[in-house]
Amino acid sequence: MRIWKLTTLVDGLCFAEGPRWHAGRLWFSDLVRHRVLAVDGLGAVEEVVPEHEDQLSGLGFLPDGDLLVVAMAGRRVLRRASDGTLSTHADLNAPELGRLHVNDMVVRADGFAYVGQMGYDYATHDTRPEPLPLLGVAPDGTVRAVAEDLHCANGMALSPDGTLLVVAESAAQRLTAFDVAADGSLSGRRVFAALGPRDHPDGICLDAEGAVWVACPVARRFVRVLPGGEVTDAIELGDERRAIACVLGGPERRTLFMVTAETLGDPDTSRALRAGRIETTEVAVAGAGTP
Repeated sequence: MRIWKLTTLVDGLCFAEGPRWHAGRLWFSDLVRHRVLAVDGLGAVEEVVPEHEDQLSGLGFLPDGDLLVVAMAGRRVLRRASDGTLSTHADLNAPELGRLHVNDMVVRADGFAYVGQMGYDYATHDTRPEPLPLLGVAPDGTVRAVAEDLHCANGMALSPDGTLLVVAESAAQRLTAFDVAADGSLSGRRVFAALGPRDHPDGICLDAEGAVWVACPVARRFVRVLPGGEVTDAIELGDERRAIACVLGGPERRTLFMVTAETLGDPDTSRALRAGRIETTEVAVAGAGTP
């Protein structure tokens, strides 16, 4: 079994999410502190979006470089312009689109975005997850449902040519694949991989061999999964930390950036405060597509 060498890049986060490699830096949300940060390879951190009224999660970029950010409770996609101003890019509050918190997002090279929904009250965890649509947001901010009945659509990744979308359905313990049309429509829904009994998938990324790295918070590990479900690699975190999300980046996209969180207090209490960090390790197969 391989012994993985992990290096801490950023520490002292409250609860990080949504890592994206863009323009030579790692961008991510510090979700509980309601802000977005970016860090370079040397660990220099910039606060890109200061503390916001809403919890911020999924990230992506428009063709002109503007940052898109998911505002969870308000069910909006925000747009950060180059001068730092925030505006509403898309409103996701139409009754037919779903309810409760939205979460992760992946953005195509042309600016078309896919936004997942939690399916439960993220703030209280008082409801059981319900299947909800996956939402598609056109570059002009127009919103529509592009797939129905996703079971807590969490992490997402697009293939290099943008014709394949993989979605982590956390509540269903599986990765689901779709064929992507030019207008953003989805078809050919199928199971990319059924995961183990404790491998509830959170953030994911795709590599050049078509495998998916998956963060599994309950199992406290990151796994590399081939189409069909074979696990080729596993990075076990032990009992102290949970795997939250991951992305491949760096100069050759061979650095796996891993978002982890340490549960403080009762580890079985979902509302417990968590302490987060970003760790890295080097992998054999480079990243591919859009995480």
